[in-house]
Amino acid sequence: MGKSTVGGKSRNKELLYVFMTWLVFCTLMLSGHYSSLIDLTMSSTPFPISGKSTFSLPTKSLFPIRKTKENLPDGKRDGVLDSCSGRYIYIHDLPSRFNVDIIKNCNSSLIKWFDMCKCVMNGGFGPAASNSRDILQEHSWYATDQFSLEVIFHNRMKKYQCLTNESSLASAIYVPFYAGHDVSRYLWESNISARDAAGVDFSDWINKQPEWKTMWGKDHFFVAGRIIWDFRRETNKSSGWGNNLMLLSEVKNMTVLTIESIPWSPTDIAIPYPTYFHPTCQEEVEAWQKKIKQQKRPYLYSFVGAPRPNTQGSIRGRIIEQCLDSREKCKLLNCNISSNDCYDPGRVMEIFLNSRFCLQPTGDSYTRRSTFDSILGGCIPVFFNPGGAYGQYVSYLPKNHSDYSVFIPESDIREGKTSIEEVLRKKSEQEVVKMQEEVIKLIPKVIYVDPSSGLNTSEDAFDISIKKVLERVNTTRRGMKTV
Repeated sequence: MGKSTVGGKSRNKELLYVFMTWLVFCTLMLSGHYSSLIDLTMSSTPFPISGKSTFSLPTKSLFPIRKTKENLPDGKRDGVLDSCSGRYIYIHDLPSRFNVDIIKNCNSSLIKWFDMCKCVMNGGFGPAASNSRDILQEHSWYATDQFSLEVIFHNRMKKYQCLTNESSLASAIYVPFYAGHDVSRYLWESNISARDAAGVDFSDWINKQPEWKTMWGKDHFFVAGRIIWDFRRETNKSSGWGNNLMLLSEVKNMTVLTIESIPWSPTDIAIPYPTYFHPTCQEEVEAWQKKIKQQKRPYLYSFVGAPRPNTQGSIRGRIIEQCLDSREKCKLLNCNISSNDCYDPGRVMEIFLNSRFCLQPTGDSYTRRSTFDSILGGCIPVFFNPGGAYGQYVSYLPKNHSDYSVFIPESDIREGKTSIEEVLRKKSEQEVVKMQEEVIKLIPKVIYVDPSSGLNTSEDAFDISIKKVLERVNTTRRGMKTV
């Protein structure tokens, strides 16, 4: 009897041991699965930055954090696929004197003689555009200033899906310095020390940050919302234009996104000027594309701009003459005469919508914001200098330039060898239709969408620029490892 009791207790202990082992195993499995689910959810959720003037990030617990990159397989975190692998970006929390303080005095000091407060409202989009001509859609159109990209980009970065507040995990580091808005305050000042001051201060500050020493700034990037020549003064004479920001040793190590680059520069990347259209969803983009595809275009070509009589070698005067000679074939909006119309999105888009070809000669610099406005209107751009687009926006426009544009050498116009009307009239109807279709396809790639509604759109100019930055930084990082 006792023997039987002892054997029963032994079996009971064995059963209890098996049960406890099974319970612990299940607990561990459930815990690991739950942890993975949390990680997966967090890695795919965008976390906006707070609205404070210092643009501080959310607390660390909100972001997907890993201990190190080296001890984890590529593309995975805790065994779960990480959609942000290789795309994490850290935003430097710059002192406000480098961004928001610059645009606070927008009524007088941001650009001399102009009140720029309207231009920086709505996250840099500017005021809502008037649709008095019944040309534009009801929403998503703004009177966006061509130099407002720094504010637009900064606000978009706050919605970037793969932000991290751990700089050691970041593939790239974004520095929200409003370089263009800074230099615009002093462009017409003779005091070069005032022009250079913020850039020197910025370089000194960034050099002292611990993140700098990881790659000595080669993983850092910022946006310069003006043409690159505004930041490359190579003389200390007051007659020199702009500041010397791009010549500072720290800035030379960083990637600069700018509306006009120096094509041979290893650090510049040209990105599109901001247009008037900032859609909140894919349906708005497609509706606009459908509208302009069906648009009747009574004018063969058009030109929106002003002559440049004091600019050596400018062909704008000749272009205006040819447009006037073409009479009903060409639509001219002379911005010297109708300057207000040239800042009216409805008026500008009305002309582009009614034209098959839009002339894009160089002006104060090689590039023009009008190039992207014409693409937005489904109007085929006509270039006269390869620096106007071909050598600039290589990640945004087709490599085969003739697919979407027409090229006429400046010298042919300057010397009176070529009639613009004759060149354009030689294009067959089939050629024109095919080129227009290609132009309309480009629209999503050259606009900056409104991030307020969750970024439910296809890849836009911002997305492409971030890809290029990450590609460049990763290439540089691999090169540094092999040295």
